[in-house]
Amino acid sequence: MAANTRRLGVALVLDPPLADMVDGLRQAIGDPSLGRIPPHITLVPPVNIRADLMRAALARVRMAAARQPGPLRLTLGPPAAFLPDNPVLFLEVGGDLPALAALRDAVFAPPLERTLSWPWVPHVTVADGTDEARILAALVALDRFAVVAPFDRLVVLQETRGRIWLPIADAALGAPAVVGTGGLALEITTSRMLDPEVMRMIEQEGIPPGPSQEQALRREDWPSLPIILSARREGDVVGAAAAWRTDDGGHVAVIVASDVRRQGIGATLLAHLEAAVVAAGWECPVLEADGPPGFYQARSAWSVVGSSRTPLPRTRPAS
Repeated sequence: MAANTRRLGVALVLDPPLADMVDGLRQAIGDPSLGRIPPHITLVPPVNIRADLMRAALARVRMAAARQPGPLRLTLGPPAAFLPDNPVLFLEVGGDLPALAALRDAVFAPPLERTLSWPWVPHVTVADGTDEARILAALVALDRFAVVAPFDRLVVLQETRGRIWLPIADAALGAPAVVGTGGLALEITTSRMLDPEVMRMIEQEGIPPGPSQEQALRREDWPSLPIILSARREGDVVGAAAAWRTDDGGHVAVIVASDVRRQGIGATLLAHLEAAVVAAGWECPVLEADGPPGFYQARSAWSVVGSSRTPLPRTRPAS
């Protein structure tokens, strides 16, 4: 694959504890892809995207997520197989299938559209490429397995060394917040990680990079999922905000691109971040604001720590 090309996929990714449950099944059956990709429902199978199309690809994902009214509740199970054509054991997907199909159609479009070898069937792979006898035995042993799974976001995964797939961006299902009208309208989207475009803005502002993506994805000490807000004007990232919790309590941070400061973007992001923290039900007596003290003291009741900026957390493990 060319150096300026990324191999991407788009999926609904299971969260713990259901992800751990499905991974337990994968381990028991002997799934060769265990540890290389989290349990998921594929919406866009692996597709090569040129660097100059990455912006359009991420925009397509956000657009598709915005068209879905909100989270999906789907049933996973019982198991089935693609035998005899393909030695794949999977969990059937049920529930709101019309909404799931609409979501898939919205994201499976240029530049993420590609030719398929098989018709799309929503499923969660349990074992791919294992022997037929083990698949048949699993169909009998797991015939009563069924769980209800909530999905609240689309996840963009990228293939890395060792054929390991890591999430690089996500978008919450539901319409984004739009503040203002006309050419200065601000679109605020919610996610759990900083996507490549947001990271580029942060790096251009001279913010020291945090841990590498690989290290951040393997962290197991997040007490809760980070809340990430991204602000865009006419598709360009102009700001980002984050709230996260560690062993020493809650933290918040807001970054605005230098060429659009003093236009109320930071205050708008902070207000939306406060609302998101309240909606998430976080029980933090104090949320410490990492960054310039004056900004938070003027706009928030949160306490302020120091005057130096700290890197935003990139993500939490997807499985």
